[in-house]
Amino acid sequence: MRGEARALYSNDRPAETAYELYARGRALLHDGHPHAAAILLGRAKRLEPEKASIREALGRALFMSGRAAHARREFAKIVQLDPADDWAHFALALACERTGQHTRALRHAKLALAMHPGVAAYERAVRRLAPRA
Repeated sequence: MRGEARALYSNDRPAETAYELYARGRALLHDGHPHAAAILLGRAKRLEPEKASIREALGRALFMSGRAAHARREFAKIVQLDPADDWAHFALALACERTGQHTRALRHAKLALAMHPGVAAYERAVRRLAPRA
C-alpha cells in the first residue's frame, strides 16, 4: 500500500486516462481502501465529469470512508444524469439517511423500489425509513 500511496501523491507520473484511474480506484475500493480509492476516482471524475460509472464508484468510496454528504452529491448527480437508475436512487436514499435527510431518503428509496420491485435491500430501506420521515 505504501508504494500505491506514494504514487497517489507523486507529481512525476505519466498522465493517466480516466479509465485507468477508475480501474485502479475500483480495485482499491474492492480491496477495502475507500480513502485511497476516493483520491483516484476524484481525479477520474475531473477528467470525465459526466460519467455515471465513475461517480458511482466515487460515491461508494466516499460513503464507505464516512463522507456521506459528499457521497450524497455524487449519487444525486447520477440520478440527474440517469433518472431511471434504481441503484442510484437507492444509494442516494442511504446517503440522505446518513446525513439526516429522512424525508428525501424515503422518497428515493420508494422510487428505487418502484423501479425495481422485489429487491430486498430496497424493501428494507423503505420499511426502515417509513416511520422516521
